[in-house]
Amino acid sequence: MPDLPTPKDDAEAALFSECWDAVLSYADLCTSGSTAAHQLAREAFALGIREARAAEDGSRRGTGRRAPRLPRIPLLLTAVRTTAAAWEAQGQGHKLDPDLRLWLNSGKAARYTGPPLRRPIALRGLRDLQEPDAALLWLAEVEALPLRAVARRQGLDPVAAAQELDEVRGLFRDRCHRNHLDTPMDAECRSYVRLLDAVTRSPVADTPEDLSRHLATCQECAEAAACLRLHGGGLPAALAQGVIGWGGLAYLERRRRAAEVRLGAGRPAAADPDAEAAKAAAGRARLLRHGLLAGAALISLVALAVTLLPSGDGGDSAKDGPTDPTPVAGDVSAAPPAHGTTTPPRSATPGRSAPAPAPAHPTSPATARDEDRPDPEPQGTSEATVAGTGGTPEEAVCSAHYDLVNQWTDGFQATITVTTAEALDHWSVAWTFRDGQRVTQMWDASVAQNGSRVTATAADYNRTVAPDGTLSFGFLASWQDHNTEPRDIALNGRACSLT
Repeated sequence: MPDLPTPKDDAEAALFSECWDAVLSYADLCTSGSTAAHQLAREAFALGIREARAAEDGSRRGTGRRAPRLPRIPLLLTAVRTTAAAWEAQGQGHKLDPDLRLWLNSGKAARYTGPPLRRPIALRGLRDLQEPDAALLWLAEVEALPLRAVARRQGLDPVAAAQELDEVRGLFRDRCHRNHLDTPMDAECRSYVRLLDAVTRSPVADTPEDLSRHLATCQECAEAAACLRLHGGGLPAALAQGVIGWGGLAYLERRRRAAEVRLGAGRPAAADPDAEAAKAAAGRARLLRHGLLAGAALISLVALAVTLLPSGDGGDSAKDGPTDPTPVAGDVSAAPPAHGTTTPPRSATPGRSAPAPAPAHPTSPATARDEDRPDPEPQGTSEATVAGTGGTPEEAVCSAHYDLVNQWTDGFQATITVTTAEALDHWSVAWTFRDGQRVTQMWDASVAQNGSRVTATAADYNRTVAPDGTLSFGFLASWQDHNTEPRDIALNGRACSLT
């Protein structure tokens, strides 16, 4: 087992520490145990560092255009893949993951080492960028590091880092588009090149049906579409799969979890003071609203109880009651006695004439009460109704948008985007399919389906959402006969309005 290379200086020692964590994470995916993972990581790390130093020494001695090369972390990850292939060829394949062994012995692995023009678009596009630009893109998109940390490591102005990253994304797209044009392809693929470029440039452009069918059957064009479409959140997956190959999505998930651990549980990005303030304000507003509703309900109950309390004897009523001879609304003394007989109400004050007796029929006292009292219900009843039974309709706490991205003969691709008015520390989105569709694969969430009801649960890296923030995930599914949009989309059990 080779020893790890010795760092040249403190800066390289810090870089080695960061790179080793990534290499070991991927090596653990590729092997069948921790011992094999450490062995694979050490061999791959030594190989990758030698290649990186040789490339740097060659560029310093040479002149002219530099040879295309990957930044340090993706270079080391490809060294893991190369070392695993060497293990398989040398009879040490039993140490590797069985699925990786199948992949290494298929034509998929050959694409990463075959003719350059046949290699994945993302791999070629990242190699064509200047190394600082490529490192910025990889650290921000795949390693999921906060932009401030990336800017500090790359020596960028933190204020201008976001704009710099957007420019690098655009450069990456241009390189991928050029590489797609250079790729040997048949006449059908060539006929879709311009259309694919136009559709992926716009975040709102619809994908024509014929192009959707083509992307569902052509792997190389689908990879190009993922690299060219910078909106929609698919760039990290396109980079990870295109550069690493086998296990790219699993590695991406691990790195996002690692970023959460570094930043604290449930915080996949640097704290945003404005978002924290908005979250606190939203919490205070909810607390105040709930307090007011609870207070209204309590007042209503007290008023109702006072109204229904039986009055005391005649002497107490004469001393404590009002001087107005009109019976107090809701006083039980004005209620009809048993057996439907009627009696004149008691005089409130001695020496004053009693009011005229009520008409002689069983319902007359209640009728008289209703006429004497303009509001037949105790004060506060309307607020209790609002608080307890939802008399005033609540605004929807979320809105959902369903987007059918692609559709072919027996399958389709779709995304669901939900905007929440409240802050979330965990979420699940459920909906009902109308035509028996079945989800076969999902990303940015885990899926469970029971009949026509589907539930998508947040991944570890995207479970927190700020107030007025959005969450999004995509999936592949099958369909037959009809493929209408789902209904009853709900966030954490609360119905969302559809947009």
